[in-house]
Amino acid sequence: MLPQNHHAAKADPPPILVDAMLGRLAKWLRLAGYDAAYWRDGSDEALIDRAQADGRLIVTRDRQLAGRRGVRALFIAAETLDAQIVEARAALGGDPQPFTRCPECNSTLADLPRTAARDLVPPYVWNTQAEFHRCPGCGRVYWKGTHWPAVQARLRFNE
Repeated sequence: MLPQNHHAAKADPPPILVDAMLGRLAKWLRLAGYDAAYWRDGSDEALIDRAQADGRLIVTRDRQLAGRRGVRALFIAAETLDAQIVEARAALGGDPQPFTRCPECNSTLADLPRTAARDLVPPYVWNTQAEFHRCPGCGRVYWKGTHWPAVQARLRFNE
């Protein structure tokens, strides 16, 4: 018989579809580890259809959209980005893995061997950094640069 785990596991946060009003929030939710697709333009009906087809929760500042019958949505009341991040993370919950998604295209980042990063990053970065990640979707390369403490502080993660 296997021992039982007495600690309740946190559920994975739902995949989300962030509407056009919250583009900056979409980027920061991706940095926090949420699967956050971004809806740039189109009708509310098309947005709802996309969210339903992909099994995503809509994240919006549109109170009417969020209140529509049959629509799974999270209304974000906060106006500033920092307050939006706090509000969204509190409502979405789960246990996302920070810094695992591309902030630009939402793809899951892959480890990039340091030797493979040599021709993809500036020489100073290659000489001063040990870990690199690459986005298989858009090809961007990421590392923990000088902005790292500010990103962690904004997301309120301690690593």
